[in-house]
Amino acid sequence: MQWRFFRSMFRNAISRFEMDITFSGEATTAVVILNWNGRHFLERFLPSVEAYSQLPGVSVIVADNASTDDSLSCLREHFSRIRIIELDRNYGFAEGYNRALQQIDAEYYVLLNSDVEVTPGWLPPLIGMMQRKANIAACMPKIKSEANRACFEYAGAAGGLMDRYGYTFCRGRLFDTVEEDTGQYDDEAEVFWATGACCMVKASLFHEAGGFDECFFAHMEEVDLCWRWKNAGHTVWYTPESTVYHTGGGMLPKNTPLKMFLNYRNNLLMLYKNLPQNHRGIIAIRMALDYASGIYGLLSGKTFIVSVWKAHRAFLKLKRRYGKFTPPATFPSCVYHKNVAFRYFIGRKRKYEQLIIKNSIV
Repeated sequence: MQWRFFRSMFRNAISRFEMDITFSGEATTAVVILNWNGRHFLERFLPSVEAYSQLPGVSVIVADNASTDDSLSCLREHFSRIRIIELDRNYGFAEGYNRALQQIDAEYYVLLNSDVEVTPGWLPPLIGMMQRKANIAACMPKIKSEANRACFEYAGAAGGLMDRYGYTFCRGRLFDTVEEDTGQYDDEAEVFWATGACCMVKASLFHEAGGFDECFFAHMEEVDLCWRWKNAGHTVWYTPESTVYHTGGGMLPKNTPLKMFLNYRNNLLMLYKNLPQNHRGIIAIRMALDYASGIYGLLSGKTFIVSVWKAHRAFLKLKRRYGKFTPPATFPSCVYHKNVAFRYFIGRKRKYEQLIIKNSIV
């Protein structure tokens, strides 16, 4: 533990030095919050965003997905300096952001959930990382729980990863097990995906990639986009120098039928679009594993197997709409080459560090 502490201090010192000599503070950056009926979150968290984002070239924008509460009147009355983009209906996360970002001219976008509390100094490390890393497409801060501030938060933690079967996990979070933050992930790291709860993306690469896949509506769209970036030779990074606190489940509570449906359907869509040619059989394996999880849920008194069935039907319909893709030759970097679900539920591995086997993550 002592060696880990000193190693972390050394790495952080080097990171801060590099950031100081590369961060010009002149990059145009738009912090963009997509809102839908989230007045209570705006009142609670937008003041911290305003207070801690006052840097040269930085603007804060709220894109509203046709809220039916009084979000817009709240913004106009209490946050008059913030630009508002009004969308004509609720386009969901993916298309909502695509439409909003088409109207914003900036070098970098920060995609920020309305239920996130930012902290002093949260932006410079993200901008600095985007400026000094070659081929970088996106980066993310440390995501901690707003409710339990000593712990990481489910949606991102210390950087997102994925196994070869499409199961996503994080440094600091495996399935529903979230670790306490003791400094164990206080090192910069290349990761597979950056969470849509809070991430900075290079605007030109976002538009070049076509933005989020709008068929996803919500959930997994950021993982799909990061996978496409990595297939194109770009990288995604995590920095511990920036910390935010996420409430989680603000727009769509955990384990609701709709959320389960979107997660199962979108995961299959993502695999279909991005798997290497010689690994296409993984989709059939994943569908079988989905039903296995649904049956396990039934034995526990949960009926989300209905969401699995509906998701699989929807995937097969969308698959015909997508047509054929030209698959990549290989998996990109930061893919876990074992089954994380098997190691979690059968092998009882509860922490990211317990998963690491030589050459298991490439």
